[in-house]
Amino acid sequence: MKIGELSRATGTNVETIRYYERIGLLPAPERTASNYRSYGEAHRTRLAFVRHSRELGFTIEEVRSLLDLADHPERECSEADRIATRHLAQVAEKIDQLVALRDELSRIIGRCRGGLAADCHVIEALGNHTLCGNEHKSVHSMSC
Repeated sequence: MKIGELSRATGTNVETIRYYERIGLLPAPERTASNYRSYGEAHRTRLAFVRHSRELGFTIEEVRSLLDLADHPERECSEADRIATRHLAQVAEKIDQLVALRDELSRIIGRCRGGLAADCHVIEALGNHTLCGNEHKSVHSMSC
């Protein structure tokens, strides 16, 4: 199948497929006589694995390690278990951070008195971190 067909079959953007090829997550396909990429079922299966792993939040390097294990079925799966267990701990930490963030935003919003922006507790709390009830990390600093 051509790259557009693979894209439609897996719900993956064409540029993402090319990116995965460039970084080695997806092997380079054969080329037709007219130099079009020609993908097979193995590409579709591997791309589905990568997509699902990424949807679950695994990093590119974690996906690379998991693919390496999948490519060597005779190896023990203890490394896959370690990767998934470490990722689960990271997800749990993110959830804790998001719950704290939700609670802090609820507290700030709950104290809003309405009226003018000059008297707005939301703006005041965002401008003065000491008014926050919790020590929290930025959502942007949470790693995947």
